[in-house]
Amino acid sequence: MPFDENTYLVSLPGETACLVIDPGFDPQAILDLLAEHSLTPAAILCTHGHSDHIAGNAALKERWPTCPLIIGHGDASKLTDPVGNLSAGYGFKLVSPPADQTVREGEQLQLAGLTLTARETPGHSAGHVVFIIQGQNPPIVLGGDVLFAGGIGRTDFPDGSFADLKRSIHEKLFVLPDETIVLPGHGPQTTVGEEKRTNPFVGINARYDAD
Repeated sequence: MPFDENTYLVSLPGETACLVIDPGFDPQAILDLLAEHSLTPAAILCTHGHSDHIAGNAALKERWPTCPLIIGHGDASKLTDPVGNLSAGYGFKLVSPPADQTVREGEQLQLAGLTLTARETPGHSAGHVVFIIQGQNPPIVLGGDVLFAGGIGRTDFPDGSFADLKRSIHEKLFVLPDETIVLPGHGPQTTVGEEKRTNPFVGINARYDAD
């Protein structure tokens, strides 16, 4: 709350190291869950720099100062810019710690025993990225606000573009196997195949072409 944003904790069975993806406005719930499962973050991954996906960064970095905060290079400036991360527009000024590392298209990360590939997926924000967990069957996409179950991320923000978002989805996500699981930043999980077949904005029967 208040944006019904999904934060994910990802770990391999039996491992204590994990990844925290897009920590939102309830960092205490994240800290409690980490403690409950005896997990320690190996990295904080942010798919993009909007406030609802970065609000918990400060609390996690305070608890684990050496835990790297990783975001796409194009959205790194939003972490410390209340206008860029949209918090100023909602009447408050949220500032995250700066990025420890940025990623670009195709870069691989080895974290918590997992291999992830970053893909640049602009459209919702100019520097949005997704992280694809490799070596899993089916593959898993940590998708942020690109593709939702039956929907897509908003494109009416200052650096948003429907044309870019549609291209990102078609060229970066819809090329993955149909059974690929997509874990979005809002709402329930879905699969690539389901959205290719039924998504009203970008699926095979979509009628939306305007930016």
